[in-house]
Amino acid sequence: GYGRRADAVEDDDAIRAGDTLRALGLGTSGIRIKGLTAADRRRSVRTLELVLDGGVPPGFVFTVPKLRAAEQVTATVWLCEALEQAHGLPAGTCRFELQIESPQAVIGSDGAATVARAIALAGGRCSGLHYGTYDYSAACGIAPQQQALDHPVADHAKAVMQTAAAQTGVWIADGSTQVFPVGSGDQVEAAIRRHHRLVTRSLERGYYQGWDMHPGHLVTRWLATFTFFRAALVAAAPRLQAYLDRRGGAIVDEPATAEALSTVVLRGLDCGAFDIDDVLALAPSADLDVLRKLKDRNPI
Repeated sequence: GYGRRADAVEDDDAIRAGDTLRALGLGTSGIRIKGLTAADRRRSVRTLELVLDGGVPPGFVFTVPKLRAAEQVTATVWLCEALEQAHGLPAGTCRFELQIESPQAVIGSDGAATVARAIALAGGRCSGLHYGTYDYSAACGIAPQQQALDHPVADHAKAVMQTAAAQTGVWIADGSTQVFPVGSGDQVEAAIRRHHRLVTRSLERGYYQGWDMHPGHLVTRWLATFTFFRAALVAAAPRLQAYLDRRGGAIVDEPATAEALSTVVLRGLDCGAFDIDDVLALAPSADLDVLRKLKDRNPI
């Protein structure tokens, strides 16, 4: 969304962005560059260097858009190594995320899952995958009025991304909706309901992050997220307690399911949907230490 601007303008903005991220001191921070194609590579590298000149902001990552071939990830790793050397950073400091905006990034011409190869070639530097709703849909020939997070081509792309990233530590971010909560009362209500439905749908499918393009979307994202995890706690806590008590019931869970149950409860705690007292009220044996051990499949 930044667009094309004069080099001097982007230089100033890059310096200001780095200063702002360092001043905020957030646990995670980052920028999205223009890309590493021949047309944009020089500008993208310069912007990255200017952001990092004053020091690496805490938890810094940069997002690489327009992935089309796994070999682009190898080039991104080389860039990370060069930045670390130039700025005197420890090896492995620079990390990145990939924006999946083209069909070739999901399924290559050889029939292989490009995104899976990309993760492997990243050597542990790739921390996330982002779905690009509109570029991807357009590339698949989807008419503009049908381009949405719940279109079948979007579901297919995200399912491949999710499978490729499973058990690698790489997380998945869903795309955005372009329908803003503005206009008449009816238009605002329709947009709010639409966004709440789409965020809930993403959470149900295991996509716990997403892009938002309007401040009004934050309201429905928080509402959908809190509602989802509060409902998850009510369902998960009794099953966790039954598992810990080693007693049967209507549902008999295995260690893998106990891992999933504890993970969803920990996610709810992390986002603030409830606190540990709420968990203990429903599952007295499931304190934080127990939940973390179950998540990591350690003996209880």
